[in-house]
Amino acid sequence: MRPPSRQILTVEEAFGANGWHAELVEGRDVLRSVFSGHHTRIEMTVQAYPPMNALAVIGEMPLPLDDEHRPYVLELLARANKTLNLGGFEYDLDRDRLVFRITNLFDKERYDADIVSSMVHCAVAEMDRIAPYAMTVVRTPEDLLDDLDIKRLLQRDDFIPPVPGDEEDYI
Repeated sequence: MRPPSRQILTVEEAFGANGWHAELVEGRDVLRSVFSGHHTRIEMTVQAYPPMNALAVIGEMPLPLDDEHRPYVLELLARANKTLNLGGFEYDLDRDRLVFRITNLFDKERYDADIVSSMVHCAVAEMDRIAPYAMTVVRTPEDLLDDLDIKRLLQRDDFIPPVPGDEEDYI
């Protein structure tokens, strides 16, 4: 087995500095972790690509879909992607998984811990944000799917989890 790259070791350090548990995958420049969001549990895979100093942060959750619901979830993800500046949603058809992926290129072998942390926060927040919308689609009875307006669904703000620190604004 080859030793872990300097790049993935800096990611492991960033996780440790944040108090996040992660496991290094032996023989690969990959860390695995799990985060609990407001709405869902996010399985995280973080992979370093040392030759080009790139880092990919991938958040996933299982989302089995039948043939009737699949097009509506895919529309949901396409519409959600239109509003994103960083990262993007995907649906892994082979594994029935909802995925959010964000990638960054670094100029040094030692990745900036603040950027790594921001990427992880972004993946967790976006997965947690999209989960209730996706579950609304999945729970919609087949005979009502044609009445489901995905664009309007994404405008609902009652699904958005509270931002830590904003609670004091309402006191």
